[in-house]
Amino acid sequence: MTTLDHTHDAGARSWLASANADGGDFPIQNLPFAVFRRAGSTESMRGGVAIGDQVVDLGALSEARLLHGLASDAAHACDRPVLNEFFALGRAAWRALRHALFALLKDDAAPAMAEAMRGCLVPQAAVEFALPARIGDYTDFYTSIDHALNVGRLFRPDDSITPNFQWMPIAYHGRVSTIGVSGQTFHRPMGQARAQGASAPTCGPCARLDYELELGIYIGCGNPAGEPIPLERAEEHVFGICLLNDWSARDIQFWEMAPLGPFLAKNFATTVSPWIVTLEALAPYRLPWLRPADHPQPLAYLEGPANRAGGAIDIRLEVWLESEQARRDRSGPSRLSATRFGHQYWSIAQMVAHHTVGGCSLNPGDLFSSGTISGPGPGEAGAIIELTRAGQSPLTLNNGERRAFLEDGDAVLLRGWCEKPGHARIGFGESRGTVLPARA
Repeated sequence: MTTLDHTHDAGARSWLASANADGGDFPIQNLPFAVFRRAGSTESMRGGVAIGDQVVDLGALSEARLLHGLASDAAHACDRPVLNEFFALGRAAWRALRHALFALLKDDAAPAMAEAMRGCLVPQAAVEFALPARIGDYTDFYTSIDHALNVGRLFRPDDSITPNFQWMPIAYHGRVSTIGVSGQTFHRPMGQARAQGASAPTCGPCARLDYELELGIYIGCGNPAGEPIPLERAEEHVFGICLLNDWSARDIQFWEMAPLGPFLAKNFATTVSPWIVTLEALAPYRLPWLRPADHPQPLAYLEGPANRAGGAIDIRLEVWLESEQARRDRSGPSRLSATRFGHQYWSIAQMVAHHTVGGCSLNPGDLFSSGTISGPGPGEAGAIIELTRAGQSPLTLNNGERRAFLEDGDAVLLRGWCEKPGHARIGFGESRGTVLPARA
């Protein structure tokens, strides 16, 4: 696990005032990565790092020659439309660039260096984002036992989770072509569904559209085919984490998924936040990974002392819904639920170890999703199907509207952050996606 160092010091401040604002997502202790350009321009996309309300243009920083050695090599690798080359450099390069940026942005930086850094800043309000990596493969995990139980009880009261769930991190391979960055819009999907009691299915627009609150996990360094990644080395291969919405067409899903799993129900859209928060930044928020004593314990390749001591991460998460009517009358979004990533039944390291145990190779920029993140308490569900009990108990929004499932014009916003006494609050920004009507 990553150890704490001077870049995690809660007392550290930046010469950029907006980075020191209470409740902000991007203090100097965070320094997440994205790919951006000035909005409306024809500039090339390139890597950037968030600080306060600004973006550090890593291409401009590389040209300014303020960095040296491995940090300079890392910044140069970020001056690309995707960050795959940077990811492939590995943890030493990631850390070197983080430390160099921290020194240049800290309030005690030499005045000449700080002034040169100011020339590398672009206001976040003036930029547009793209996917931060060329995603070769996307794997969608299913790692929340609370989500599995909640959904299972709705449809299989006597057998709510499958026997394998407690023995391994279950997953399926998802679709890369429809992954989009925050701000993504998509049309309500079409597909087959069979109504309860009907003798045959029909093909039409999804009637039970849902979101799923998840985290995305970007692979940094890959592994050769045939060489599994051991649990104790797994996090060396992970660059960082983003917010991810795994949109789901529930009526299509429940008809098509036996015996091979989701297909059209999951391949029409996936929305990620632009910022990737590094595992380095998340080091203060580690928690012990726990497994109840009366549950099956992991097999040897998924078990280890480091994972037990700090394999979980305490990330706080919220889901908000903004209807088309709420946008018109400016009444604001409604919060639907709040939960924590620390509830997950399987850790990130266990996902990586299990994914590769059979010899599968991972590549820089590959994306995992955590599976829906739900907690054990009321209001901690990560999908509307749980909150409404499959539509039986609709939600009431702030403006009086009701929702059993998502309607056209609805925007779903995912937010995440970490905070605890003695450490700086760091945030993930936002993942926002909007449902458009089905195509005629």
